[in-house]
Amino acid sequence: MPDTKGLNPSRRTFLKGTAGAAAGTVFAELAGLGLDVRAFAAKAGDVPIKRGKEVPSICPYCAVGCGQIVMVEDGTGKILDIQGNPDSPISQGTLCPKGAATYQLAVNPLRWTKVKYRAPGSDRWEDKPLDWAMERIAQLVRKTRDAEFNEFQEMPDGKGGAVRKRVMNTYAVASLGGATMDNEWNYVHQKLMHALGVVYVENQARI
Repeated sequence: MPDTKGLNPSRRTFLKGTAGAAAGTVFAELAGLGLDVRAFAAKAGDVPIKRGKEVPSICPYCAVGCGQIVMVEDGTGKILDIQGNPDSPISQGTLCPKGAATYQLAVNPLRWTKVKYRAPGSDRWEDKPLDWAMERIAQLVRKTRDAEFNEFQEMPDGKGGAVRKRVMNTYAVASLGGATMDNEWNYVHQKLMHALGVVYVENQARI
Protein backbone atom coordinates (compact mmCIF):
# COMPACT_ATOMS: atom_id res chain seq x y z
CA MET A 1 0.00 0.00 0.00
CA PRO A 2 1.35 3.45 -0.80
CA ASP A 3 2.06 5.79 2.09
CA THR A 4 -0.83 8.25 2.23
CA LYS A 5 0.24 9.97 5.43
CA GLY A 6 0.09 13.74 5.03
CA LEU A 7 -1.98 13.59 1.84
CA ASN A 8 -5.11 14.92 3.59
CA PRO A 9 -4.10 18.34 4.93
CA SER A 10 -6.55 20.67 6.63
CA ARG A 11 -8.10 23.49 4.60
CA ARG A 12 -5.89 26.01 6.40
CA THR A 13 -2.71 24.08 5.59
CA PHE A 14 -3.83 23.65 2.00
CA LEU A 15 -4.53 27.37 1.55
CA LYS A 16 -1.17 28.33 3.05
CA GLY A 17 0.60 25.93 0.73
CA THR A 18 -1.24 27.03 -2.38
CA ALA A 19 -0.57 30.69 -1.56
CA GLY A 20 3.16 30.02 -1.44
CA ALA A 21 3.02 27.97 -4.62
CA ALA A 22 1.08 30.73 -6.39
CA ALA A 23 3.68 33.32 -5.40
CA GLY A 24 6.46 31.09 -6.68
CA THR A 25 4.62 30.58 -9.96
CA VAL A 26 4.25 34.33 -10.47
CA PHE A 27 7.97 34.89 -9.89
CA ALA A 28 8.81 32.08 -12.29
CA GLU A 29 6.55 33.50 -15.01
CA LEU A 30 8.05 36.97 -14.65
CA ALA A 31 11.54 35.51 -14.84
CA GLY A 32 10.51 33.70 -18.01
CA LEU A 33 9.68 37.06 -19.56
CA GLY A 34 13.22 38.20 -19.03
CA LEU A 35 12.52 40.31 -15.94
CA ASP A 36 14.89 40.31 -13.00
CA VAL A 37 12.66 39.40 -10.07
CA ARG A 38 15.40 39.08 -7.46
CA ALA A 39 14.69 42.57 -6.07
CA PHE A 40 10.98 41.81 -5.80
CA ALA A 41 11.65 38.48 -4.10
CA ALA A 42 13.99 40.13 -1.58
CA LYS A 43 11.44 42.87 -0.88
CA ALA A 44 8.68 40.32 -0.29
CA GLY A 45 10.72 38.89 2.56
CA ASP A 46 10.76 42.29 4.28
CA VAL A 47 6.96 42.63 4.39
CA PRO A 48 5.90 42.35 8.05
CA ILE A 49 3.63 39.41 8.79
CA LYS A 50 0.93 39.99 11.35
CA ARG A 51 1.25 37.40 14.07
CA GLY A 52 -0.80 36.94 17.20
CA LYS A 53 -3.39 34.79 18.91
CA GLU A 54 -6.02 33.49 16.49
CA VAL A 55 -9.55 33.72 17.92
CA PRO A 56 -12.41 32.06 15.98
CA SER A 57 -15.39 34.38 15.52
CA ILE A 58 -18.44 35.02 13.37
CA CYS A 59 -18.96 37.87 10.91
CA PRO A 60 -21.23 40.47 12.59
CA TYR A 61 -23.20 41.41 9.49
CA CYS A 62 -25.87 39.30 7.77
CA ALA A 63 -27.48 36.08 8.98
CA VAL A 64 -25.26 33.75 6.89
CA GLY A 65 -22.79 33.50 9.78
CA CYS A 66 -19.49 33.24 7.89
CA GLY A 67 -16.57 32.17 10.05
CA GLN A 68 -13.77 34.60 10.81
CA ILE A 69 -10.41 34.49 12.54
CA VAL A 70 -9.64 37.55 14.64
CA MET A 71 -5.91 37.88 15.19
CA VAL A 72 -5.17 39.70 18.45
CA GLU A 73 -1.95 40.78 20.10
CA ASP A 74 -1.00 38.65 23.10
CA GLY A 75 -1.31 40.51 26.37
CA THR A 76 -3.10 43.60 25.04
CA GLY A 77 -5.98 42.09 23.09
CA LYS A 78 -5.40 44.63 20.31
CA ILE A 79 -6.92 43.50 17.01
CA LEU A 80 -4.23 43.00 14.37
CA ASP A 81 -6.24 41.49 11.54
CA ILE A 82 -9.55 39.82 10.70
CA GLN A 83 -9.80 37.22 7.94
CA GLY A 84 -11.94 34.33 6.79
CA ASN A 85 -11.81 31.04 8.68
CA PRO A 86 -10.91 28.14 6.33
CA ASP A 87 -12.33 25.67 8.86
CA SER A 88 -15.82 27.22 8.75
CA PRO A 89 -18.33 24.73 7.28
CA ILE A 90 -20.42 27.67 6.09
CA SER A 91 -17.96 29.90 4.24
CA GLN A 92 -14.77 27.77 4.11
CA GLY A 93 -12.53 30.83 4.42
CA THR A 94 -14.38 33.10 2.02
CA LEU A 95 -15.86 36.49 2.94
CA CYS A 96 -17.97 38.98 1.04
CA PRO A 97 -16.63 42.57 0.63
CA LYS A 98 -18.36 43.63 3.85
CA GLY A 99 -16.99 40.72 5.84
CA ALA A 100 -13.52 41.20 4.40
CA ALA A 101 -13.56 44.82 5.62
CA THR A 102 -14.57 43.97 9.20
CA TYR A 103 -11.19 45.11 10.50
CA GLN A 104 -12.02 48.65 9.36
CA LEU A 105 -15.22 48.49 11.39
CA ALA A 106 -13.27 47.74 14.57
CA VAL A 107 -10.08 49.73 13.89
CA ASN A 108 -10.31 52.84 11.75
CA PRO A 109 -8.26 55.99 12.48
CA LEU A 110 -10.21 57.86 9.79
CA ARG A 111 -13.56 57.44 11.57
CA TRP A 112 -15.17 60.70 12.64
CA THR A 113 -15.57 61.06 16.38
CA LYS A 114 -17.98 64.01 16.27
CA VAL A 115 -21.37 64.51 14.66
CA LYS A 116 -21.59 66.79 11.63
CA TYR A 117 -24.68 69.02 11.97
CA ARG A 118 -25.99 71.62 9.54
CA ALA A 119 -28.82 73.76 10.91
CA PRO A 120 -31.85 74.49 8.72
CA GLY A 121 -30.96 77.27 6.29
CA SER A 122 -27.28 77.19 7.17
CA ASP A 123 -24.49 76.89 4.60
CA ARG A 124 -21.91 75.25 6.92
CA TRP A 125 -21.44 72.17 9.05
CA GLU A 126 -20.90 72.28 12.79
CA ASP A 127 -19.21 69.74 15.06
CA LYS A 128 -21.59 68.51 17.75
CA PRO A 129 -21.09 65.93 20.52
CA LEU A 130 -22.82 62.57 20.11
CA ASP A 131 -24.98 63.05 23.23
CA TRP A 132 -26.39 66.29 21.79
CA ALA A 133 -27.24 64.60 18.48
CA MET A 134 -28.90 61.59 20.13
CA GLU A 135 -31.05 63.82 22.33
CA ARG A 136 -32.11 65.94 19.36
CA ILE A 137 -33.02 62.88 17.28
CA ALA A 138 -35.05 61.45 20.16
CA GLN A 139 -36.95 64.71 20.65
CA LEU A 140 -37.73 65.08 16.94
CA VAL A 141 -38.88 61.46 16.62
CA ARG A 142 -41.17 61.86 19.64
CA LYS A 143 -42.56 65.15 18.33
CA THR A 144 -43.25 63.73 14.84
CA ARG A 145 -44.75 60.49 16.16
CA ASP A 146 -47.11 62.25 18.56
CA ALA A 147 -48.28 64.65 15.86
CA GLU A 148 -48.87 61.93 13.25
CA PHE A 149 -49.90 58.93 15.32
CA ASN A 150 -52.85 56.84 14.09
CA GLU A 151 -54.81 55.03 16.76
CA PHE A 152 -57.64 54.06 14.39
CA GLN A 153 -57.83 53.82 10.61
CA GLU A 154 -60.52 53.11 8.05
CA MET A 155 -59.63 49.91 6.18
CA PRO A 156 -61.38 47.81 3.49
CA ASP A 157 -63.60 45.10 4.91
CA GLY A 158 -63.27 42.83 1.87
CA LYS A 159 -66.93 43.33 0.95
CA GLY A 160 -66.68 46.65 -0.84
CA GLY A 161 -67.08 48.66 2.34
CA ALA A 162 -64.80 49.93 5.10
CA VAL A 163 -64.29 49.12 8.73
CA ARG A 164 -62.62 51.16 11.47
CA LYS A 165 -59.73 49.26 13.05
CA ARG A 166 -57.22 50.01 15.75
CA VAL A 167 -53.78 50.22 14.08
CA MET A 168 -51.55 52.16 16.53
CA ASN A 169 -49.02 53.27 13.92
CA THR A 170 -47.46 56.25 12.20
CA TYR A 171 -46.51 56.81 8.56
CA ALA A 172 -44.50 59.95 9.30
CA VAL A 173 -41.35 58.16 10.48
CA ALA A 174 -39.24 55.69 8.51
CA SER A 175 -36.15 53.68 9.40
CA LEU A 176 -33.46 52.83 6.85
CA GLY A 177 -30.60 50.76 8.27
CA GLY A 178 -26.99 51.11 7.17
CA ALA A 179 -24.49 48.46 6.10
CA THR A 180 -22.53 48.53 9.37
CA MET A 181 -25.45 47.56 11.59
CA ASP A 182 -24.85 44.08 13.02
CA ASN A 183 -27.46 41.47 13.87
CA GLU A 184 -27.77 42.42 17.54
CA TRP A 185 -28.17 46.12 16.74
CA ASN A 186 -30.77 45.30 14.08
CA TYR A 187 -32.77 43.17 16.50
CA VAL A 188 -32.98 45.85 19.18
CA HIS A 189 -33.56 48.61 16.62
CA GLN A 190 -36.52 46.92 14.92
CA LYS A 191 -38.04 46.23 18.35
CA LEU A 192 -37.82 49.96 19.11
CA MET A 193 -39.31 50.96 15.75
CA HIS A 194 -42.23 48.56 16.09
CA ALA A 195 -42.86 49.74 19.64
CA LEU A 196 -43.11 53.31 18.30
CA GLY A 197 -45.59 52.17 15.65
CA VAL A 198 -43.23 52.77 12.74
CA VAL A 199 -44.39 50.87 9.66
CA TYR A 200 -41.59 51.62 7.22
CA VAL A 201 -38.61 49.61 8.51
CA GLU A 202 -35.91 48.56 6.03
CA ASN A 203 -32.32 47.39 6.34
CA GLN A 204 -29.52 46.33 4.04
CA ALA A 205 -29.42 42.86 5.58
CA ARG A 206 -33.15 42.24 5.07
CA ILE A 207 -33.86 41.20 8.64
